[in-house]
Amino acid sequence: MISTLGIQISAVFRKCAPDPFVLAVLLTLLTIALVLIRTETGFTEAVNMWAGSEGVWSAGLLKFAMQMSLILVTGHALASSPPVSKMLDALAACPSRPWQAVGLVAFVAAMLGTLNWGLGLIAGALLARRVGLAMEKRGVAVHYPLLATAGYVGLLVWHGGFSGSAPLKVTQASEIRDIFGNTPPIGELVLTETILSPMNLFVTGGLLLIAPCLLALLSPRDTRHIEQASEFVSVEELEKPKTDRNKPLVPRVLEDSPLVTVLLVGLIGWWAWGFYVPSVDPETGVRSASGITHLTPDTVNMTMLMLGLILHGTPGRYVRAIEEAASGCAGIILQFPLYAGIMGLMHQSGLTEQLTGGVAAYSNETTLPILTLLSAGAVNLFVPSGGGQWAVQGPIAMQAAVDAGVSPAKMVMAVAYGDELTNMLQPFWAMPLLAITGVKARDIVGYTAIVMVVAGVWMAVGLLVF
Repeated sequence: MISTLGIQISAVFRKCAPDPFVLAVLLTLLTIALVLIRTETGFTEAVNMWAGSEGVWSAGLLKFAMQMSLILVTGHALASSPPVSKMLDALAACPSRPWQAVGLVAFVAAMLGTLNWGLGLIAGALLARRVGLAMEKRGVAVHYPLLATAGYVGLLVWHGGFSGSAPLKVTQASEIRDIFGNTPPIGELVLTETILSPMNLFVTGGLLLIAPCLLALLSPRDTRHIEQASEFVSVEELEKPKTDRNKPLVPRVLEDSPLVTVLLVGLIGWWAWGFYVPSVDPETGVRSASGITHLTPDTVNMTMLMLGLILHGTPGRYVRAIEEAASGCAGIILQFPLYAGIMGLMHQSGLTEQLTGGVAAYSNETTLPILTLLSAGAVNLFVPSGGGQWAVQGPIAMQAAVDAGVSPAKMVMAVAYGDELTNMLQPFWAMPLLAITGVKARDIVGYTAIVMVVAGVWMAVGLLVF
């Protein structure tokens, strides 16, 4: 029955879901219309807000877009390294039944997504593709769009993991001042209060099991409804990197040997050791907290860069991996300015404050986190960026937490959960996965919508219990 429901819902979305870029344009027009209706902003003023330095060309969000692009390409490069690639091939050979294949891809993607959203997204996509082709080669029919959906569930749990934007943005006073100004309503929140809290371990840990099991149950049993991998991607052998036999000695030594990699990894490793394993203060005799408790997008990227360089071995191989990964940033580069414009327009016009501030007015200590989750999910449809959304909604949510007597750390995670929840409906971050797997957004969004509903209930339970 569950698999039949999945097929029916997927069929509806396949008929009406637009391309992600078209959706971004439509959301821009809808936001302008809402601003004109709900606020006193005029049309010309609204357009200027959208196109100005705090909208499409916001310096802070352009910086954040670069951080997100680097998370994506460094995650892609790590996932495509020889050791990780061999691991993915080994995993692809494990399942023997369709539901096992779907559950495996979803579990691996979700687990890696808690470590790094870029790694989870790209490794999930690569594993979905390889599992689909491997199962078809063995004569086992698996619904490939469902496999691609499974590869995307890392974006359902990423904000509860170590690359989550909102939790990382409150670990340092400088990051807090960037969002809240010089008189922030909250102090620094270490990761033991957010990502490593009992509540998040319950919510995110539960989703690591719920999402794979749910998607496995959605596997079609009727072969008439099964579309296999070869209908979306071609079976192709990976080409070996071409070597330039005429390359002069010096460039060959510098590019195709580990020499330069060792030097750069040594520099980053020196930083990493001090960051993750700080020394004892000679005056107090106290060791500072490990950097893992206050990661930021920049420190995540530096760590991923070091790991990718180590696993690829030479600068030449790593550069080729980054070049291949960079194509996945096309959607971010094209669409992020549009969403930055939406965010700037909502913020400057007061529309966001109406949406999220109204939540505080009609809630109490018990209902505020859940209503914040729902409002964050709604905002994410217009601003599909964890960091960008936090910049807009974070100050309102934190002030509401202080006024209502709710733990700021809990409210940080409520915003985070809402952001990641509607990733299952907003296809912006699925674009790299779509490029790798060959499916369209309309092929997977019906299944992700089902996952979103179930995950939303689980998140609400976590916010109520803790």
